[in-house]
Amino acid sequence: MEFVQLQKHDGIATLTLARGKVNAINGPVVDQMTERLKSLEHDPEANSIVLTGAGKFFSFGFDVPEFLSFEKPQFDRFLTAFTDLHTYLFLYPKPVVAALNGHAVAGGCMLALACDYRVMVMGKGKISLNELTFGASVFAGITEMLRFAVGSANAAKVLYSGSMYSAEEAKTIGLIDEAATEQDLMDAASKMASSLGSKYPPAFTGVKSLLRKTIAEDIMRRQADSIWEFVDIWYSEHTWANLKNIKIA
Repeated sequence: MEFVQLQKHDGIATLTLARGKVNAINGPVVDQMTERLKSLEHDPEANSIVLTGAGKFFSFGFDVPEFLSFEKPQFDRFLTAFTDLHTYLFLYPKPVVAALNGHAVAGGCMLALACDYRVMVMGKGKISLNELTFGASVFAGITEMLRFAVGSANAAKVLYSGSMYSAEEAKTIGLIDEAATEQDLMDAASKMASSLGSKYPPAFTGVKSLLRKTIAEDIMRRQADSIWEFVDIWYSEHTWANLKNIKIA
């Protein structure tokens, strides 16, 4: 099935997460998004990317009920693929704008943070890294991407509290860059994608690399250990009991 839909128009490639009501992330979603991004990397018809979700959610994060059936090595392989994807997205040579059409929680928030610019719908959606509220950890990569976006003090606040932020609240701390009405969301995202995509590509890629490559290199050194720590905590008795209560519509 096609869980990551692709459309191209006026130099902008739009990737839409489309998996059930909440766009839960699993292995096929990660594989398809990686494939789509690689196909667009050298596509002359795509100067920039907009990443959004179908329906009322951007993504509610990992498909927890599916992963409850995974053994540790299988889950570790998924996490490695997922973290490889968001590191790839963080360094992607073309501009990537996240159009957050609804809730962007946990893994959904992680994908958004890897983008260059985030526009979020006002009123309905919430954005959060809420892992600590159900006893899970995060990854080295996401802590550094979060710190890059919001600064160290706000990163600690976001992760320690696990708070669900409205678009207006998220904008005040830098978790998103722009809040928009439901009607204006895609226009705002497309406007920024078009603006960034109009830059001379080698210059844009070079500046993006200067801003992010050192961070990504640090992430890559620490990522594997953080994944194993994440797995150990995920399968602990305390966290496992909480995970069993998470329902994906």
